[in-house]
Amino acid sequence: MAAPHTVLLLLLPLLALPPRAGGELRAFVVAHSHMDVGWVYTVQESMHAYAANVYTTVIEELMKGKQRKFIAVEQEFFRLWWDSVATDTQKQQVHQLLQEGRLEFVIGGQVMHDEAVTLIDDQILQLTEGHGFLYETFGSRPQFSWHVDPFGASATTPTLFALAGFNAHLISRIDYDLKDGMQKNKKLQFVWQGSPSLSARQEIFTHVMDQYSYCTPSQLPFSNRSGFFWNGLATFPDPPKDGVYPNMSLPVTDANLHLYAQTMVANIKERAAWFRTGEVLWPWGCDKQFFNASVQYSNMDLLVDYINKHSAEFGVTVQYATVSDYFQAIYSRNLTWEIRDSQDFLPYSTEEEGQNCFFKVQQLSDYSCIIDHFQSLVLTIIILTAKVQHHDGITGTESPKVKDMYMNNLMYGMLNVKKLMASIIFDINNAKKNGEVYSSVYTTGSGKPGATDVDQYVVVYNPLAWNITTFVTVSVSNEEMSVYDELGQSVPAQVQSSVESQSTYDLYILVTISGLSYRKYSIKPQDGKQSAFIGSSVKYKRRDLTRADQQSRQLFPVVNNCYQIVFDQNTNLMHSITVRETNQTVQFTQEFLEYHVNGDTKKGPISDNYIFAPNASAVPVSKAVGLEVMSGSLMTEIRQYFYSNVTSQDYIYAVFTRLYSVPEGYDEKLLCHRIEQEYSVGPLELNREAVLRTSTNLNTRQLLYTDNNGYQMQKRPFKAYVNNTVARNYYPMVQTAYIEDDNTRLMLLAERAHGVSSQGNGQVEVMLHRRIWNNLQWNLNNNLTLNDSSVVRPVIWLILGTKAVTNTLYRTSGLALEHRPVVMFGALSGKQKQGDADFSRVLLRIRHLYEVGEDPVLSQPVMVDLKSLLQGLGSVVTVEERSLTGTWDVNTLERWRWKTTQYPGKSSELMNFADRILVLDVCLMCEASLTTEGVLSRDQELTHPVT
Repeated sequence: MAAPHTVLLLLLPLLALPPRAGGELRAFVVAHSHMDVGWVYTVQESMHAYAANVYTTVIEELMKGKQRKFIAVEQEFFRLWWDSVATDTQKQQVHQLLQEGRLEFVIGGQVMHDEAVTLIDDQILQLTEGHGFLYETFGSRPQFSWHVDPFGASATTPTLFALAGFNAHLISRIDYDLKDGMQKNKKLQFVWQGSPSLSARQEIFTHVMDQYSYCTPSQLPFSNRSGFFWNGLATFPDPPKDGVYPNMSLPVTDANLHLYAQTMVANIKERAAWFRTGEVLWPWGCDKQFFNASVQYSNMDLLVDYINKHSAEFGVTVQYATVSDYFQAIYSRNLTWEIRDSQDFLPYSTEEEGQNCFFKVQQLSDYSCIIDHFQSLVLTIIILTAKVQHHDGITGTESPKVKDMYMNNLMYGMLNVKKLMASIIFDINNAKKNGEVYSSVYTTGSGKPGATDVDQYVVVYNPLAWNITTFVTVSVSNEEMSVYDELGQSVPAQVQSSVESQSTYDLYILVTISGLSYRKYSIKPQDGKQSAFIGSSVKYKRRDLTRADQQSRQLFPVVNNCYQIVFDQNTNLMHSITVRETNQTVQFTQEFLEYHVNGDTKKGPISDNYIFAPNASAVPVSKAVGLEVMSGSLMTEIRQYFYSNVTSQDYIYAVFTRLYSVPEGYDEKLLCHRIEQEYSVGPLELNREAVLRTSTNLNTRQLLYTDNNGYQMQKRPFKAYVNNTVARNYYPMVQTAYIEDDNTRLMLLAERAHGVSSQGNGQVEVMLHRRIWNNLQWNLNNNLTLNDSSVVRPVIWLILGTKAVTNTLYRTSGLALEHRPVVMFGALSGKQKQGDADFSRVLLRIRHLYEVGEDPVLSQPVMVDLKSLLQGLGSVVTVEERSLTGTWDVNTLERWRWKTTQYPGKSSELMNFADRILVLDVCLMCEASLTTEGVLSRDQELTHPVT
């Protein structure tokens, strides 16, 4: 996706540029087409309009000229072309071009994933899927990135690419002020140590594209048409029948050949001034280009030949190139490069007005479960999930019809995963009604099942690799219910009136389940035996905040074994939280606010899908608060309703805070220490951006910490800017954020990505919802406004305590929130079906949860006994360590080692794998027996086995 608000810069005349000292410049012309997997048009529309023609015509033209080259980036469109369009001859030609190095796959993932709001697991999944296809089909293993369009750059991505075996990394979209300074000081290239734990062991050379980014300069000083886009612009829904596309560049002729050459050379020299060497990366292409590669190459051939014949005059030589050609030339220079530490390039700001790219993140769910005879189904689900990680997918910057495409794909995937899981657990042939189990399957992230009066079986699956004790929720039509486990033993449960429906009740069941296992529970109407505890309700009078007496407080506590939360009856707001273990009390208040934003381009900067540009500070939106407390033996739920005034009938905002009490004999560590909050926000008024601000008396010095992709933490000091300080201090929270003082830390754990900021000392605010409309013609033409009138229900868990205590809790708690139990229910009969997986080979990925030095105990190396871990699948026969995506044996993988200021004398050495995420290719046999152990010092997380 090209930048929606890019200011095009005029090319400088050739004579205005001084000659470069040190001899002739060497320009590497990298032909490419940026093909968004979504954005304005659906994948199907793009394939029909242009994408299929890109590969058909490029392959044809590459075969006509040995000097011609091309790079292919995302696999989504290529795989569709390969599977449904390419002929046998074209497939043979692709193999030949790859062998000759004239066609190169870079990145190689299914998509070019977003870096700000995606989880590390999903990044690895989509990258592994694409790499697996390339390796199995061509024996090809990408070694360079081309991450030119994601909105900002995370420090996780260079780490993953290094672990996947890449030799160099290329990015583009970073803060405009920062890029400007790096250009002026020739610091757009460096060695990035993305992980503070891995540091030099998994560093990677990184190239930041200059201000022209990945597109060819589009203005010609001698023409009013675009430059170097001889095939013009793609048209939708159909290619033009006459073959004449809009805005086709002037064909190269004898009359304009020298003018074209002057323009290209001027741009090459301008770019060369921003880099240390005489090698210049010159991207040739942009969005939706090369759908007619014949006209592209036939014109560029003339230009390349002309410049090279007059290289003495121009001081430049030009060659078609791949990304590897360019980086090989830089590497052979054997220069010493500066090191960048694990700091990321977020947030992303694009213009002098200081507008900050910000995203409305869709709530998207993905599942991965493998069984042999469902392999084709699972592959489809993985591809659908991978597609959503696209930088115009999960970010919410796509058009409505593309959003519908993503959501339909995910709903299809979710439904089929539920069918798959149900078929594993249940013998559906003996069910009373075939298909009944499917219609009843649900997850906690997709709503509760409909209430029923009949006896129900509830099957709860734990997707985590460790034992859990938690609550699951089921809707029932009767408050007098009993719950039993497989042995007929009574299970602790609590039932209470539902927030969502006056005719149903919410049944909270306390479950304890081993890792990667499931248990079955039966729910029955009360039969005289022990029943679920019935929660009682106390409703408090709605309070007018404008008339609340701040001097005279009426406080009441809500208590469990870990916290005492105090509310003020004068305002119905939270007043303070006491950590019972240390008796530390923190003043604690929460309020909803809205940023008012402009939608009229004539009145100043606007907010839209991409940009957050508030007019001023956020303003409170509620003048009255209602309160209801549901109390029970297992849980207390505080329901707060926020109204625009005392007489309002409907609320736009609500908070449902849950505090759990766990009976003796159950593990209460995680449950007791989390304050669970669910919010209801919307529908908003137009051009409003809604936040929840939490204010404390912690002396945080306005310092915020947020995570990169659920992988590592980043320090976010508040910075003052000339323009748009509020927005430029918003950062992505994919899973975790926290504020702290010298003694106490407040952690926020999220089940979806949010924007988060600290706009004041002791404060943290979370962006929960946006409703935007504007009259920018570009947005209107592409239907990229965000007039979202929905109601959202995000969940955030709060953990308050000492740094030591919160450290022990937040990693496992974050994963527990991300991977909540999957609940399947139905009125079923028949026996459980035994799992019949037949794994002979699995790819096992293990990740240490803690950074080096993050915790004195939890950061220590961990011993993993593979024999014990995999005993349910068979006996371990052989173990081979692999690269991140499984395509390299690490014993044969040798990465380039770039000379750095830290290690200036090691430029000639090749870099071998060391301390990292551990990826193992494990072969198993039932009759074999072998004890194998692995040692980790960074990165543990057991993923589902993959064949």
